[in-house]
Amino acid sequence: MFTGIIQDVGTVAKINRTAAHADLTFETSLPATCHSKVGDSLAINGVCLTITQLVPKGFTTTIMPETSRRSTLGDLATGERVNLEPALGVMDRLDGHFVLGHVDTTTRLLKRETDENAVVLTFTLPAQCQNEVVFKGSVALDGVSLTVSAITADSFSVSLIPHTLDQTILADLRPHDRVNLETDILGKYLNQLEGTKHEHN
Repeated sequence: MFTGIIQDVGTVAKINRTAAHADLTFETSLPATCHSKVGDSLAINGVCLTITQLVPKGFTTTIMPETSRRSTLGDLATGERVNLEPALGVMDRLDGHFVLGHVDTTTRLLKRETDENAVVLTFTLPAQCQNEVVFKGSVALDGVSLTVSAITADSFSVSLIPHTLDQTILADLRPHDRVNLETDILGKYLNQLEGTKHEHN
């Protein structure tokens, strides 16, 4: 589990793709600073993956076809920057919200606007997520915990403070870019409970 508070921005150093999977190597100091080991979990642009190998300047992980289909990781290219967050420890402080690293789908940036010192990003709202994204609720975009500042029938917006822009790759986004979207797990459980209640009535 994660919190959506990005700890480092890494770089794709190497990609080895086969018909069955892809091995991605990332350059980052995070494994050294967090004392990571093979088998530990890291969120890469919001996707929970397992460290399969530690290398001198980073780590390698493997993505399967399902990960490529459901997220943007299958589109990564060498040299691209990624958001990184280690898994939450039992005694760690929870600063964002509960992020599982299980991406629901991807969404596209519709527009980027400036509101004084903030940048407002508006994204498409996928149909399957409409009941799980709420005004002032939490979402994770490329692994970043954010608050929904506005919502319509087919879009939602988030506001980024300068610190978030400095510490994540969201500052790089331009209209039509895709990002990974994970909705709040609490909303998912509530939707399931509501559906079960209607089935029994």
